[in-house]
Amino acid sequence: MSQATIDRIGQGKYLSLTTFKRDGTGVPTPVWVAAEGDRLLVWTQADSGKAKRLRNSGHVLIAPCDSRGRLRGEQVPAAAQLLDQSGTAEVERAFLQKFGLTFRAFRILGKSRAKAGHVGVEIRLNGAAENTRD
Repeated sequence: MSQATIDRIGQGKYLSLTTFKRDGTGVPTPVWVAAEGDRLLVWTQADSGKAKRLRNSGHVLIAPCDSRGRLRGEQVPAAAQLLDQSGTAEVERAFLQKFGLTFRAFRILGKSRAKAGHVGVEIRLNGAAENTRD
């Protein structure tokens, strides 16, 4: 997989992010995505199911998709990790740049619903990621 794959997926608005339960069952979720260099970035609630699953395993499958999660390309394996506070701030900046006012409104609404706050997720197509443990 190449930089072209990252650029192609990152140019879209949505990414299908499949995380895995402890029993190996995949859980696909459509999420907003931004590309930065050789990585893809995702924003999620820190106490969401996908964040909990990423704490257990960084193995994910990704593919471009629409807002309902319908795949728009082939799923590819990748490695994901939850980011620390400074990494999450980088994701927030990237999302503000890409999505502008839409993300600002989403972020305000999300703060009222997210008891544990938000966390950034970094996805890389090459190599393994180690999960940040709480």
